[in-house]
Amino acid sequence: MSGPTTYLDDPDEPEEEPRSFAFDFSYWSFDGSLKEENGYYGPDKSHPNGGQFVGQQQVYNDLGVGVLKNAWEGYNTTLFAYGQTGSGKSWSIVGYGVNKGVVPILCEELFKGIDKKKEAGDKTEYEILFSMLEIYMEEVRDLLSTKKKRKGGLRIRQHPNKGFYADGLTNVAVADYDDIAARMEAGTANRTVAATRMNATSSRAHTIVGITFVQRAKNAAGETTDKTAVVNLVDLAGSERAANTGATGSRLKEGAAINQSLSSLGNCIAALADRSAGKKVRVPFRNSSLTKLLKNALGGNSKTIMIAAISPADINYEESLSTLRYADRAKQIKTVAKVNEDPTEKLIRELQEENKKLKEMLASGKLPAPRDDDDSEEEEDGDLTDAEKAALRKELEEEYKVAMEENARAMEAMKKTFEQKLNEAKKGDSGTTRQIESNKKRKTVAHIYNLNFDPQLSGRIVHFIEGDHVTVGNQKGDPCNITLMGPSILPQHAEFTVKGDKFHVKQSDPDARVLVNGDQIHRLTAVTHGDRLMFGSTQLYVFCMPKKPEPDVTFESAQEEIATKSGEIEPPSEQKSKKRCLLQEDLVDLRPDVAVANSISEELDKQKSFEIILLSPEARGLATGRLEIFVRVVDLVTGLEWIWSREKFLDRKCVMDEMFAKFEDGEKWQPLPEDDPFEEDDDTEVLVGSVKVWLGSLAYSIDIREQLDITDYRGNKVGQLNIELVPCSAKGREFTDSDDVWIEGPDELVGKDFHFVVRIKNALGLPERYSNIYAEYQLADVTKDTSKNANGAKKDPSGTSASQQTNTVTPTAVTVNTMAASDTDFVWSLATYVIKTKVVKEGPNPAWNHTYQFDYVPASEQLVKYLRSGAVYVLIKGQQRPVATHPKTAVATKETMKKRSNRRVSIDSKISQSEKTRLSMELALMSKKADKAEKRMTHVKRMVYLAEQYEKPRLRTKLIHDVLYAQSEEAAEKCLKQIPKEKVIGK
Repeated sequence: MSGPTTYLDDPDEPEEEPRSFAFDFSYWSFDGSLKEENGYYGPDKSHPNGGQFVGQQQVYNDLGVGVLKNAWEGYNTTLFAYGQTGSGKSWSIVGYGVNKGVVPILCEELFKGIDKKKEAGDKTEYEILFSMLEIYMEEVRDLLSTKKKRKGGLRIRQHPNKGFYADGLTNVAVADYDDIAARMEAGTANRTVAATRMNATSSRAHTIVGITFVQRAKNAAGETTDKTAVVNLVDLAGSERAANTGATGSRLKEGAAINQSLSSLGNCIAALADRSAGKKVRVPFRNSSLTKLLKNALGGNSKTIMIAAISPADINYEESLSTLRYADRAKQIKTVAKVNEDPTEKLIRELQEENKKLKEMLASGKLPAPRDDDDSEEEEDGDLTDAEKAALRKELEEEYKVAMEENARAMEAMKKTFEQKLNEAKKGDSGTTRQIESNKKRKTVAHIYNLNFDPQLSGRIVHFIEGDHVTVGNQKGDPCNITLMGPSILPQHAEFTVKGDKFHVKQSDPDARVLVNGDQIHRLTAVTHGDRLMFGSTQLYVFCMPKKPEPDVTFESAQEEIATKSGEIEPPSEQKSKKRCLLQEDLVDLRPDVAVANSISEELDKQKSFEIILLSPEARGLATGRLEIFVRVVDLVTGLEWIWSREKFLDRKCVMDEMFAKFEDGEKWQPLPEDDPFEEDDDTEVLVGSVKVWLGSLAYSIDIREQLDITDYRGNKVGQLNIELVPCSAKGREFTDSDDVWIEGPDELVGKDFHFVVRIKNALGLPERYSNIYAEYQLADVTKDTSKNANGAKKDPSGTSASQQTNTVTPTAVTVNTMAASDTDFVWSLATYVIKTKVVKEGPNPAWNHTYQFDYVPASEQLVKYLRSGAVYVLIKGQQRPVATHPKTAVATKETMKKRSNRRVSIDSKISQSEKTRLSMELALMSKKADKAEKRMTHVKRMVYLAEQYEKPRLRTKLIHDVLYAQSEEAAEKCLKQIPKEKVIGK
């Protein structure tokens, strides 16, 4: 950041000039801060960047002051925060603690200004109305409403004059800043409850806070006038691309809904920028809920500011570039705002006239669709059927009736005093009243508050421990003092007992899961300030005593504690490597989701258990890589198991959450089998096991004929594989010992034609539960053109020669791997074709009799390096079939789960089976080398003996060479017979 300019370096092109983007302000808020005594972060002048860090107050001074000025003058204003998750949008808009963002400072300053004017004797009446909504999956939710949530959310309607609005949105009068703060907390608490059930976080939904500021005074003509300003503060959902989140399926749909609205916003911004440049274009406001509600903010009567938050991390380069381009486009838009000031009587009269027109249109049946200049041309209805026309008419009638009701509400509101509105707000807003009382109560009464993955949603749900006995349970049993929702919460789950200043907790049911500081309790257990309590598998709370500082506990630290105490991960250690620490972080992140999936499986009796496992590259059939997290899924009835990727599991869990929410609400929750997230298709292929075959012997033209152990992902032996890799001629004739093609060193292969055959005969002793079994493998293609086969010629996947009739050659993506640590400077790419054997339907001993020839014409230096230290993985795959079934009972899942204890996910690994295989094959190679060396020594001894016997003091160098490097016994003997005929040269 330099002045108003932001510079962005491409980490993949360090030599290129950085891209530059000029804005009104460019703020650096990454590092270089200094935490003051009160917790506020300001610039650190001693930092190497010279105190570039920009604190919250400066951002408000630059942006918020202008927004406040606009509000006083009667202009509508909108403040956007745009950027990827974690980049600082919410920090700028809302902030945390003393580091308040633009919204809270703006509200404080607004009320301070009102108080100053009143103290100065100003007779103007001031009204401030507050609203808060979120848009999640294109549904609009009122965050201030205490009524039962409307299915499908609030409906967005179009008013003839004021445009799009959320029908039924709560818009309440507020008396002071504390009132606004309490309502924001109540709204955020509603988000927290919804997020707990929907598996959403604040970054997965758009939030719009609306502040309506009305100044009512008499003008020079003695008329009462209203000067109205609407301030919209918009915290947009994370703008990251789906490809970078790893989301699939349902999570991808959630992300798609977010990206759809952000894309629609981008399209509107682009169109508005073109319009500002004089082009006649349509602005597609109707394409999303977000753009409908923000129509006035974007292109109408509003002054608009956009904060674009970006990440300094190099892995987020593309996201940051996209955000900067987005903002650069937005700054080209020109809006024309006007002061919203009119006599009150005139406004009421206009509303009355409008309602009169609407009534006449409804009576006449002539109902033009509400449209405006920014929408598409009015549709012709000549092609509509009678049914479609009737449906359209019904929809328009409803729209106009609602518009009349909205006008009536507006007229009624204008006739009420602000005091009346405040009283109505207090009477009808028990949720906010409870929030205000709760905030006061936290200072005097012991309580527990929630922890959430999203920091914005932590501390928003509070339950008080009052009286001598406090019960905890779900809503399905007898009423409890504290009602929790979520999987594995029992009707009577736990209870607190209080004696003086001593607090204890215990299970109410032997099956209840209650953890205190990560330990499962089975008896009355004392709790103290800062203790972490887990009820069931999702409800994580912190116990807090009054008049004590809030404990420094985070969701992540509490989950890490639980995972460590259960033995699922290792205790923290300073000696851990960076990769090891990152892996443990990922384990801690995934652990709660796996626990929830198991709990939902119990509640819904889905007969599935879930367990985190770590798979090495070897277990996944890869030459190199790192440990990665997967989820093992076991069918408790059939005994079948599957390995799901982390992304697949999280996608399935998203649907599980939706199922459980419907189950709790008493709705129809059981989906069709093909849509059930707990079910896996019977035809799903699984990895039975793998074999790693080292290629070192081929580098010396020595055949490999082995019976190797097939190991599963745990490293357990599940069978044996008979495999051969044998050097051969171009026509496929395998070399024998009599050919003696063994070479002194691998470098001798370079520049010569090299051919070998891969033969996979059969597997022995595989588990009986597998059917339709086949083997697949791929060797490195060390040619520059990775679309070619190993011999450099284009290979047709559909064509096979006579010697390859047992093969299936399937195109696959090209990936890049690195050599073993001993040769890290060399890189090769995997072959462009996966080679498969035929499929054997039944039996633990499938016989494939597979043969495939590889031709390298000629052999390159890269090939030789690969053969010396590389390996080929043979993956054995198949389908599962049940080997045993048990009658399913109502408690089968829960009872079976009880027997399954937590298993530690070990990051350490013992010597692998493939390493043993490598050592065994190296010993075999060394043995063959020794045999060859012994034969040579025998030839040399016989040559010396014959030279002495025939009195030959000197022999020709060529003869010695021919004897030493003879390719067979016959060739050596032929050379030795020449010794008697040798001429003696010299003495």
